[in-house]
Amino acid sequence: MKTYKYSELSESELRELVQRNVDPANEIRTIVEEIIANVRKHGDNALLEYAYKFDKVELQKLYLDKDELAELASTLQTEQKAALETAYNNIRKFHSAQLKAEDKIETMPGVTCWREARAIERVGLYIPGGSAVLPSTLLMLGIPAQIAGCKEIVVCSPPQKSGKVNAFIAYVAQLLGVEKIYLAGGAQAVAAMAYGTKTIPAVDKIFGPGNQFVTKAKTIIQSTTTCAIDMPAGPSEVLIIADETSNPEFIAADLLAQAEHGADSQSILVATSRVIIDSAIDAMERQLPVLPRAEIAGKAIENSYAVLVNDLKQAMAFSNLYAPEHLILATENWQQITGDIVNAGSIFLGNLTPESVGDYASGTNHTLPTSAYARAYSGVSVDSFVKKITFQHITPDGIKNIGPSVEILAELEGLHAHKNAVSVRLEKNK
Repeated sequence: MKTYKYSELSESELRELVQRNVDPANEIRTIVEEIIANVRKHGDNALLEYAYKFDKVELQKLYLDKDELAELASTLQTEQKAALETAYNNIRKFHSAQLKAEDKIETMPGVTCWREARAIERVGLYIPGGSAVLPSTLLMLGIPAQIAGCKEIVVCSPPQKSGKVNAFIAYVAQLLGVEKIYLAGGAQAVAAMAYGTKTIPAVDKIFGPGNQFVTKAKTIIQSTTTCAIDMPAGPSEVLIIADETSNPEFIAADLLAQAEHGADSQSILVATSRVIIDSAIDAMERQLPVLPRAEIAGKAIENSYAVLVNDLKQAMAFSNLYAPEHLILATENWQQITGDIVNAGSIFLGNLTPESVGDYASGTNHTLPTSAYARAYSGVSVDSFVKKITFQHITPDGIKNIGPSVEILAELEGLHAHKNAVSVRLEKNK
């Protein structure tokens, strides 16, 4: 892991350092556009071909039904089901508090305005299943969709070598009341949910993380169809801020936890002490070899780096520029800098709060903006699954109070029909 000294980097060098997941030659875009066009034209047949090409499985059909999911779920051990249920309950408890009715506001006498939430009718959930199978993502997406009241929840996940999905995903589907999972992955799954096929319904909004191909497919779909997306959530990342109160063993474990997601993940350490950096790197070298996904994690660490800063304020300045998906304040002094956080997806405070708890069971959502999109996007919540519709009601007194102002504003904009829509009402309500 290479180490940079913050004070020696120019502004342009800093901005170059925080760049990631770029596709300068548009190679990924070209591949993804071909996949989208093929799925749009050939539908199910294209999905079956891609399952054979990418997932190395010859499917007879593109979904698992309720009975097949129940059979898979029945293979789980009691403690495994209990762990998933703990996560389900905590996530549901946290997200249930997000669905709140807003007050009606009388902006002036007789003029009342308010907003009401309406669930998005049909949503698509993409659950990755490549190098790691993520039942936790189905919990993170399915629960807020359930709370929001979405009428139809379409779930796509890549088939395993068995031609089915992981038993953990099947059990989560049972917890959520999802009776069918579609066997499609990658950009082709995104295309199927956007355009619809004979088997997979088209949806109004697509959710879920994925690799650069999934992310590119989502961004293309959003700009070329009426189907919306949650955010451009690509390869995962963590940034850890550390000082002399940090525990190097904990830091190493957290860096590796993020790195094992994929070779294109990033684990960034920003520390006020070179001793802490060196100690964390040494600890990583001890912890890495025993990990089952050591090869993947090792590649990610090669693409990661450390930054030596003068103090926590400087560390936070770098973090805000990087805009991490996950931000760990691995310091006893975290209260000093939380007010300076501007850009981050989800934050973990203190030495005893690993990012893993947010990934699985604390209750917060782990579907978060990556690749610096935390500068403009929030993580998934119940709000992501609803539309906020505005209402207004005008009484006879209200039209008298607000009408003259609207007439003047409409006239100065040259929109006389707008003015007239008010004038005829004022004339009738003299």
